[in-house]
Amino acid sequence: MHFTAETSSNGVVERNFTLDEVTGVLWSPASGSDGAPLVLMGHSGGLHKKAPGILARAHHYVTACGFTVAAIDAPGHGDRPRNAEDKEWVAALLRARAAGEPIGPIIVDFNGSLTERAVPEWQATLDALQALPEIGPEAPVGYGGMTLGTATGLMLTAIEPRITAAAFGGVFVYEALTEAARRITIPIEFLLPWDDEEIDRQAGLALFDACASKEKALHAYPGRHNQVPGFEVDNSARFFLRHLGRSGTSPA
Repeated sequence: MHFTAETSSNGVVERNFTLDEVTGVLWSPASGSDGAPLVLMGHSGGLHKKAPGILARAHHYVTACGFTVAAIDAPGHGDRPRNAEDKEWVAALLRARAAGEPIGPIIVDFNGSLTERAVPEWQATLDALQALPEIGPEAPVGYGGMTLGTATGLMLTAIEPRITAAAFGGVFVYEALTEAARRITIPIEFLLPWDDEEIDRQAGLALFDACASKEKALHAYPGRHNQVPGFEVDNSARFFLRHLGRSGTSPA
């Protein structure tokens, strides 16, 4: 892991890093983060590691909870170039949207390829983060993400025992995700956009039901997957505080 830039504002230290071809960012409390829980954040499809929603949650988790937070660009997103196959999927997606045709089948195939590549990258990133003295191997680890971030997170959490709590939601469901959900037993929080025209509500309910976790909560809200209410940021912070422990001041 190579840190390439560092800034600090409002009590949050932001450090950009690279790890082989992966580009990422680590946010931590300016007052120090030794032993603090670590939350991994997966961005949505078409966005990047510093998308507004990621930034808002990262800063809230750092300042209100004392967590460290890490995000990486998915393959072909953010600072990472798309390969030829990714470009074909994106072009097909844009054509389908313009023609008013269903985009689900395209996104399912695209997300399947992206998650297959992203999961080992997240594991390598977690290895590198735990090698940092300010994080270490004993820090509790959580994961949060929507849409593509959920697809990646489900596949990652199903095989990664270091993740002990996770927040998901708003995802195009396919069989591999359902199979992964059946292997997840850690506490989860699941967001369900009730009025999304593209993501099937019943499929989301079935995916939540498939999760084998004994402790899980479903948060349904009006709107689409890109209209997550602001109060859900507080809710997710409290969820991670309960299950990862706290290091700092809890949210009001």
